[in-house]
Amino acid sequence: MLDKNPEQIIGNDLTQIQIKFEQNNPNVILCSKPFHKIEFLDKLINSTEDPIIFIDMDLLYTGYVESKMIQKKENLTIFCPDKVDWEEKFSEIISKVSKDRFLVIIDSFNGIYNLFDDLESAIFINSCVMLLSSIGNHVKSSVVITGMARKKENDGWVLSPGGRHVIKSEKTGVYFLKKTKNDLVISTLEQTDGKRK
Repeated sequence: MLDKNPEQIIGNDLTQIQIKFEQNNPNVILCSKPFHKIEFLDKLINSTEDPIIFIDMDLLYTGYVESKMIQKKENLTIFCPDKVDWEEKFSEIISKVSKDRFLVIIDSFNGIYNLFDDLESAIFINSCVMLLSSIGNHVKSSVVITGMARKKENDGWVLSPGGRHVIKSEKTGVYFLKKTKNDLVISTLEQTDGKRK
């Protein structure tokens, strides 16, 4: 389990990671390489039987699905909202998540912040994420949000590019994803920062 073993190699069985994701909502997965993020999301999607809502803000995953480099699972619904239809699609997602258990993936914070670039919009987006997580808690849905990030000296983890700080609350699980040789490794951000939980 991630608490006792703060670094975990990601294989085919993601049961322990899924349990951790259910305990923390939302869950933020940070990484520095977009291909590692897609590899992790594909493993996560293929490891669950729950219905999945994928909110693709940077269109990278959708590109892989449309090019048939990644096979789309039948239990996966992809939303690609833009600034004009965000509220309509978000309402549809909230309606679905409030009734049944889902794995909700928002890919990525960077794409959201590129779409909504002013401070007021950032507050609105954070509120949407927290609302989605709160509703998801009632039906044991997990919310996973990815972000391309880098560690900024004396400033913690920031989204890259742009430099915005990563959303955090007491219930938020924050993880760092990296690749070592041939393995994807996920660790709690506290461990990556050299702090103990």
